[in-house]
Parts: sequence; structure tokens; C-alpha cells
Amino acid sequence: MLFPLIISEKNLDQNIDRVFGDATSWFVDAILAEIPITSSVGIPWVVVVLLLGAGYFTIYFKFVNIRNFFTALQVVRGKYDVLETASEEKKTTGDSKVNGEVSHFQALTTAVSATVGLGNIAGVAIALSIGGPGATLWMIIIGILGMSSKFVECTLGVKYREVDNEGKVFGGPMYYLTKGLGEKGYAKFGKILAVIFAIMCIGGSFGGGNMFQVNQAYKLFEHVMISENSMIYGQGWVFGVIMAILVGVVIIGGIKKIASVTDKIVPFMVLIYMAAVLIVLVMYSAAIPSAFEAIWQGAFHPEGVLGGFVGVLVQGFRRGAFSNEAGVGSASIAHSAVKTNFPASEGLVALLEPFIDTVVVCTMTALVLIITGQINTGMIISDEEGVLLTASALESGVSWFPYLLTIAVLLFAFSSMISWSYYGYQAWSYLFGRGKRTEYTYKFIFCCFTIIGASATLNSVTDFSDAMIFAMMVPNMIGLFLLSSKVRDELKRYMQVIGNMTKQ
Repeated sequence: MLFPLIISEKNLDQNIDRVFGDATSWFVDAILAEIPITSSVGIPWVVVVLLLGAGYFTIYFKFVNIRNFFTALQVVRGKYDVLETASEEKKTTGDSKVNGEVSHFQALTTAVSATVGLGNIAGVAIALSIGGPGATLWMIIIGILGMSSKFVECTLGVKYREVDNEGKVFGGPMYYLTKGLGEKGYAKFGKILAVIFAIMCIGGSFGGGNMFQVNQAYKLFEHVMISENSMIYGQGWVFGVIMAILVGVVIIGGIKKIASVTDKIVPFMVLIYMAAVLIVLVMYSAAIPSAFEAIWQGAFHPEGVLGGFVGVLVQGFRRGAFSNEAGVGSASIAHSAVKTNFPASEGLVALLEPFIDTVVVCTMTALVLIITGQINTGMIISDEEGVLLTASALESGVSWFPYLLTIAVLLFAFSSMISWSYYGYQAWSYLFGRGKRTEYTYKFIFCCFTIIGASATLNSVTDFSDAMIFAMMVPNMIGLFLLSSKVRDELKRYMQVIGNMTKQ
């Protein structure tokens, strides 16, 4: 009985607050400092940078997020896989080897598994509670713009990745900041940015990508599945141990094992959630036109604007590890492992990620919340209350749908955790080396944080881990701006090869 006593919620909260409280408040305040919009509302400066960057890349690449959308779908389907060994440059060099560890689809599902999560459920409810139905339109616009940022960073991730003698891939912002900026004569500057990113990524993997995910999953599981009179009610550590074991079994196998799990879990979990949502929408189909009218009218009301930007970005993206994470750089780590010799091919695949995450899943959630009348505009609610609002919306359709939502949330959390463990390990290996001892040390620590996350309330660590994830954006966006011409060249090269194929 000593172990449960040591990690009891009260003891954990006191120790966590001591570690993540005053000692880190300066960091949180600096990263999450807000630019005032009104006397009472502001947007963190890092969010403004992300939005401006997404807009810039959309224009610079001539609306690649729209113009090449269907090409991206064809790449995922495997239509252009033959180009990897049949292109003219391969025939000339005689090199038919395709580097990488996972398919385009597996790379996409791994990255989606890290982004589709609680931000799509709790974050949407929070956004609409603050800004009303109109927040939904801004959410969609933000998702569409984010597709361009995702294209840029994931193209660079593949272009500057490293492959060891065993065929394992190491990629992400750490490598394109070091090697890409080195090519431009900024080697020392690039190294500094890469180290900063790696440190922040490790912190984000332990916090927002692990502790927060398991904590919120347990809260909903406890609310729906466990009676208050049960002996295990309030014993989050039990849930944490089970999740830690399940996560540990998967992540020990590396990206191939993670990808083999996510390419099954992600379609399944999205289908479960979307099926429940669609059934409710069908039941309330008569109210859908009114819901779209409310979204359109509310989008240009000041309340709607603030809800979209402050609610979705500040609340939804923060609490859901940025929802689609476009511009943060984390997803490029997963996409770097793809089997391809054309970096832009995976960049195109990656732009589908914000579309799935924000444009599709978040919009469907918003519609259900609107037509079931679960949103009272002007409320400020917590993450836990946001999840419960979505559960109530589904329950209004079918009484047992909250149980289905609980299963979906557990899958969301689990898939996010295993993907973020890979992100964190890649950053860890960049700083400390690639040996087995280094690898297992990180993964053991990660699983320990899973237990802690399920057992505590995470008051201070939530803000700190959010700040770590936001801070990843700073070095990453600098690299994206400086290396955007490299991405343009890669896109041109790939589209020329596709053009030659279609002419034959």
C-alpha cells in the first residue's frame, strides 16, 4: 500500500506545484505573454506568429494547401509510388533504394494520432462557449492555413533526415535546423536553434503529449465508468500503471511498431467518434441549416472573432497540444520516417493532417454542440467541463453514446502518447546519442510520467508543458522562413516528375 500512498493525488500535487511553480513561472509568462486585443482579451504572441507564418506560406507556395490537395490524396493512395524507383534520375544513377521505415499512410496516421485528440473534443466546446457558433468558421480558416505550414516543415523533415546503418530514420526540426541552416552559412546559429527545439520537445512530450493526455482520459473514464462508491474511484495511479504498460509495450518497438499500431487505431478511433457524431446529426438534421446560418452570422460578430482566435487557439490548441500543431514542427519528426526519395511527396501528404484534424473532426464536433443546444455563449469552462459538454451532446442523441465517447477519448489519448513518445525520443537522441541505453532511459522516464499524469491534477505542469510546446515554434518558424526556398525547389522537382509520368 506504500506505492499508492506515495503517489496519492495530494502528495503529487504539492510536489509538482513545488517543481513547476515559481521556479518556472518566468518561462511560462514569457512564452504565453499576450498581445492585447481588447481591455480584457489578448492573444499569445506565439499564436500570432503561427498565424502570420501560415498565411505567408500559403501565399508563397501559391495556395499549395488548395491547389495540390487532390495530388496529396493520390500520394496517400499510392498512385505515385512507382516514381520512387522509376524516375529518370534513378535510372541515371542506378540507385533504386528507397529510404525510410513506414509508408505514406502510416506516417500520416502516426502524425494524426498525435494531433487528433482532446483539442477536438474539449477545445471545441471551450471555443464555442467563449465565442459562440461563429468560432467554428475561424477554426476552419485556421485549419486551412495551417495546411501550408505543415507542408513546409514536413518536406524539410524528409529532406534533411539521417538514416543509420540499420535503416532507422532520425529527422525533424533538429536536423533541418542544423544541416539546412548550415548550408546557408549559419551553422552555429542552426545548432543553437536545434538544441533549443530539442529541449522544448522533450518537455512537451512529457507534459502535453503524455501527462495531460492520460490525465484527461482518466477524468472522463472515472466520470462515466466508475461509481463514486467503488474502491477504485479516485485511484488514478491504477489507470496510469495500466496505460504505462500498454504504452511501454508499443514504444519499445520504435517507429515501425508505433506506425503499425496507429495505422489501425487512428482510422478506427476517428470512425467511432465520427459515427456517433453523424448519428446525432442525422437525428437533428432539421436543425443543421440553422446551425450553419448561426456559424456564418456569428463569425463576423466580435464575440465570434474572439472565440475563434482566443477560444480555439489559446484554449483548444493549448489544451489539446495545439490540435493540428502546424508550425510547431513536431509532426515533421513522424513524417521524416516515410519511405520516399522525394521530400515534397510527404510534405503534400502532411498537409492533409490539419484538414482531417481541424476542418473535419473539429467542425463535426462543433455542429453537434450547436444543434443540441449544449453551448451557452459567454461561459469560460475547463477542459474537463468541455469533454463533458460533448458527452452530454452525444447523450442527447443516444443515452449510451458517452460510453462510446469514453472509448474514443481513451484511444485518442493512447495514440497521442505513443506518437509523442517518438517525438520526444528523437529529440532526446539528438541531445544524448542513439544508443540502446539512451533510448530505454527516455522510454522508462516517459512511462513514469504516465503514472504521475493519471494521479495528479496537473495545475502548474499544464501551463508549463503548454509553454514548452509553444516554445518549439520559435526555432522552428525561423528555420521554415529561412529554408522556404529549398521547399519550393523540392515541390517543383516532384511536380515535374509527376508531370512526366502523366505524359507517358
